[in-house]
Amino acid sequence: MKASTFIGVIFLISCAVAVAGCTSSQSTATTGSTGASGTSSSAGLATSPTDVMPANIAVTVTVGEKNYLGKIPVTFDGGQGQVNVKKIDITMTRADGSTQTATVGSNKGDVFTLDGTRGSGSQTGQADRVQVSVTMNNGQTYKIADVLREYRTRG
Repeated sequence: MKASTFIGVIFLISCAVAVAGCTSSQSTATTGSTGASGTSSSAGLATSPTDVMPANIAVTVTVGEKNYLGKIPVTFDGGQGQVNVKKIDITMTRADGSTQTATVGSNKGDVFTLDGTRGSGSQTGQADRVQVSVTMNNGQTYKIADVLREYRTRG
């Protein structure tokens, strides 16, 4: 009797763990990292949630890591809705508050490199905020990336 109760309890716990894992929301890492967590840096820059595109028109971009020169590559990765893309706008807010805006091409693999802030020597540079918005042919605009990129230092 005790063995069947033990097996029943193990089965119920296993089911509970499986259901809890299957119902958690899954964030897509379309930005190479990150996502929209609402965190902020020492400069006061804060990210905000991104829009969820319908699956039949979804496209992705990758906001790369900032290199030692402070450059941040933004790459259009395409997607099912690539043919419906009118334009892709990038806005970067630097740690000092200045901004840079650009438009990346709508062909898969198109890259635009932003000029972010950088550190000096062994000091860590401040974070820059990168936002990417996609405007579709129907006029709808979706914010698909909003991330902070910090200066990468050696070792």
